[in-house]
Formats: sequence, structure tokens, C-alpha cells
Amino acid sequence: MALLKVKFNQKKRVKLAQGLWLMNWFSVFAGILVFSMGLFLKIELRKRSEVMDNSESHFVPNSLILMGILSCAFNGFAGKICYDSLDPAKFAKWKPLLKPYLALCCVFNMLLFFVALICFLMRGSLDSTLAQGLKNGMKFYRDTDTPGRCFMKKTIDMLQIEFKCCGNNGYKDWFEIQWISNRYLDFSSKEVKDRIKSNVDGRYLVDGVPFSCCNPSSPRPCIQYQVTNNSAHYSYDYQTEELNLWRRGCREALLNYYSSMMSSMGAVILLVWLFEMSVMVGLRLLHTSLESIANPEDPECESEGWVLENSLKDTFKSALENLKKLGKFNQVEAGTEGAEGEEGGKTPAIATVS
Repeated sequence: MALLKVKFNQKKRVKLAQGLWLMNWFSVFAGILVFSMGLFLKIELRKRSEVMDNSESHFVPNSLILMGILSCAFNGFAGKICYDSLDPAKFAKWKPLLKPYLALCCVFNMLLFFVALICFLMRGSLDSTLAQGLKNGMKFYRDTDTPGRCFMKKTIDMLQIEFKCCGNNGYKDWFEIQWISNRYLDFSSKEVKDRIKSNVDGRYLVDGVPFSCCNPSSPRPCIQYQVTNNSAHYSYDYQTEELNLWRRGCREALLNYYSSMMSSMGAVILLVWLFEMSVMVGLRLLHTSLESIANPEDPECESEGWVLENSLKDTFKSALENLKKLGKFNQVEAGTEGAEGEEGGKTPAIATVS
């Protein structure tokens, strides 16, 4: 029994073709939207590529850009088919291409659904990319005189100000690295010498943070140096005091920003996918309803359209049987080639003996 079997007359076929033509052009605009989202996400990721460890995060925007281009191409082509289907003479040239085109549409919709899922599942990969990238970026914060790294201080400062964050996981991350350049240290000072000697790596570590970690909404002047030294500040206890530094780490801030963006895009793509699926089903109904016309010379006669000629179960069984036959055919061909090779190898030997 056919799946979604529908009876059509001339009027219904015309309405279906006209409706699909309109839906295809809506799908073209949806493709432009998907392309634009991919382009926007790529630009946003490139803005902060210095604090990302690898380029894997660009898989999503690149996929969106590709899907947007393919959507415009496929739906523009389908719109032309629907327009020409109203004229039997024009439709005749598209008829042989419809089955391969519908197969390509199935593949496209599967890829579109896959991209939508990836938008929701990229959080874990993005987390590790940001964690390592921010860690490296903070190490290079002090290298304002090193070619290729001189921009990192500005990048990190602007990032912390824009996203209201501090450090990788929190402000204490700055205590573990030397973020002040040796150029600005007085090595004749006893305090500087003692701090450098106090750790194995010979780094100048302080319990302080860059100015960009300061929260301007705090009523108290920013305490960015000697953060853990209560005696250095009047009426201050860093363990109980509400610090006037950003508490949230930049990894969490960026992860939430990009994850919410990609989740929203994933939801939009799912809606586009559902719309594309409905267009594909409609195109299949139009295709079968036009093919099943009993008398092509009488356009007014009734016809039947369906999505699948058999039930879903029977179609699946048929596909499996075809795959098995294809596998057996390949095995027979391989066996025949092997036998021919053996015969070819034995022939010279027989000739030599004679």
C-alpha cells in the first residue's frame, strides 16, 4: 500500500504546483538566512581566534555557509520545475531528472539535520578549545615587545571588559602566571628579587590582576594588587568582602555566548529543515501525480500521487534486498576476475611444457 496516497484532479495539481513554487522561493530566502548566520558566526569566531586553540570551531559556520548555498541552488531549481510542471511540453524535459533530484534532496535534508544537531553538540569541543586558547593567551599577555604577540594584551583586556570576566576560570588564574613584562620590573628592588627567587621557574608572580578585571559598578576603588593581603587595604577581607573584580571566568563567559548563539541557530535550522522536508514531500506528490496520469493527452483526468509507492516497511525491505543483490554481484565479479587471472597464469606454463 502506498504511503500518503492522494487523489488529484487538474485543479488540485495546479494548486499544488503553484503552492510549491511559492514555498521554494521562501526556501531560497531561508537558504540566504542560513548562509548569513554562518557568515555572522564565522566573523564572531574570527574576532577572538587568538584565544582559541584550533580551527575546529569553524566547522559549524563553514557548514552553515555551504548549506545556505546548496539550499538556494536546490530550491531555485525546484521552483523552475514546479513552474514548468503546469505546461506538459515543458515538464517533459525535467521528468527524467526528478528522481535523481529527489534523491539529492533526501541527502541534503539529512545533512541539514546533521548540521542542526552539531550546533547543539559543539559545546564540549568549544569548551576545550577556549580553555587551552585562553591559557596560552594569558601566558603571552606580557609579551608586548614580541612580534606576533604584541597584540595579545589588548585582545585579553578588551575581552575581559566586553564580557565582564577575569582570567580563564576566574581571577585567581592571574596569580599563577607572570603577566607583567620584565621591561617594567626594577630588578634592583629587593621585593622583585625575592619574588623571582621564591618560585622554581624564576617568574615574577603577584596576587594581582590586570586593570580590565575591575568591575566599574563597584563603589570602592578597584583593588587589583595585593588582592589576598587584608592588611594592605583598609577595612578589607578578601574572603568575605565582595571583591570589585569580575568573578566569572572568560572561558565560561565566551562559552555561554557562543553556545547560546549556536543553539539559537540550531533551532532556526531545524525549522528550515522541517520546511524543506514539507517542500520535498510536496514535490514528490507532484511528481507521482503527473507520472500516473492515465491519458497524457487529457490534462483534465484524475491521477494519484504518493510519497512512497509501497509502505515504509516494504520499501525498507526492498532497499535491503537491493543492497544484498549488489553485494552478491560484486562478489561474483571479483570471483570471475580471480578465476580469469589464474587461467591466464597457467596458460604460459602449459605452453612451455609442450
